Amino acid sequence: MTVRPRPLRIAAQVELVSLIVLLTNLFTAHLKPVSSLAGPLHGCAYLFVMAATWRVEHAPVSAKAMAVIPGIGGLLALGRLSRTEAVDRHGEDVEPST
Repeated sequence: MTVRPRPLRIAAQVELVSLIVLLTNLFTAHLKPVSSLAGPLHGCAYLFVMAATWRVEHAPVSAKAMAVIPGIGGLLALGRLSRTEAVDRHGEDVEPST
């Protein structure tokens, strides 16, 4: 089983992009419709990333802890899962190919 399922990658990217949209809106025009759309989207993506990371069978504790960080936690957790998968596959600490 691969440790980087596609839904987790998509949710991690949505989480980061929605946070950027929220912060940009906050520091510029502060439009209420943008906040009303991006806020719940970011919250759902954040919760999905955490749940999906915690459900990975052999996810290290560090990946689970990274998933809790808002905004970039999903991407950090994916990176940690990739390194764990590379170690499991090759038996040594190697950089995964992208």
